Amino acid sequence: MPAPPLWKASVSLKKTEAANIAAAFELGTAPQAVLISEDPFAPDAVVEALYTAAPDGDLLTRLAGRAVHVALLPDADWIRLSQEGLPPVRAGRFFVYGAHDRGKVPDGVIPMRIEAGLAFGTGHHETTALCLAALSELSRRRRYTNVLDLGCGTGLLAIGAAKLWHRRVTASDIDPVAVGVTRENAIANGSGPLVHAVTADGLNAPALSAGAPYDLILANILAGPLTRLARDIAHATAKGGTIVLSGLLRDQENLVLSFYRPQGLILRATHRDGPWSALILERPRRQV
Repeated sequence: MPAPPLWKASVSLKKTEAANIAAAFELGTAPQAVLISEDPFAPDAVVEALYTAAPDGDLLTRLAGRAVHVALLPDADWIRLSQEGLPPVRAGRFFVYGAHDRGKVPDGVIPMRIEAGLAFGTGHHETTALCLAALSELSRRRRYTNVLDLGCGTGLLAIGAAKLWHRRVTASDIDPVAVGVTRENAIANGSGPLVHAVTADGLNAPALSAGAPYDLILANILAGPLTRLARDIAHATAKGGTIVLSGLLRDQENLVLSFYRPQGLILRATHRDGPWSALILERPRRQV
């Protein structure tokens, strides 16, 4: 089956502005990928976002505060091509790499080869790296036996959890393409039997409710869905269980927490990288 045509939105700006504009595109317009291209000897950068349907150029221009160019790309696997230039990522105990970097895996790491296709999550985005680092930290404290990766994308976090604890992990996404990519990546990483990937919208789907309560829920999505799902995520978490929330900006932390604290959840740690955050919460064994 041929890949769907892709649209590219691009804008030139100062390097110091690139991360914020890339974050605005990520949160505001649901792209398939966002890339920042820089010349190390020049002051400017180019932010590019890829879409499977024509994006709203006026909205992107308002988000960027300057004119954004939108164009239909020629027929090519642009997400794959763009990711071939990305370096491998070290996050906590994990080393995430693509096929082009298979010879660079160092000793003493948990390697994960991830091919994104049309799904989000290669470890290069700060939120994904934050979640991998959080998984590494959590693994030093306890073993989790019933894990849910909610909004799994490429399945990177689910595969990471399966490799850490060698237990069955449920991975779900609203996008069936992402679910297919997750299954392929799990098989490629030797975790196929442990990663159960399903298409589901929210936690009320039978495939997810049947597995509850979970002692670890990973939700690297966006602030909006995180707030809407707060009650369901809390109810699907076992007493004494842990929740890792990401996909949110620093200035959205209090907003997201305002939905989770009333559910009786306690903030245990906050991890940050640039403008992005990951929140580690716990459902206490006894209500306080």
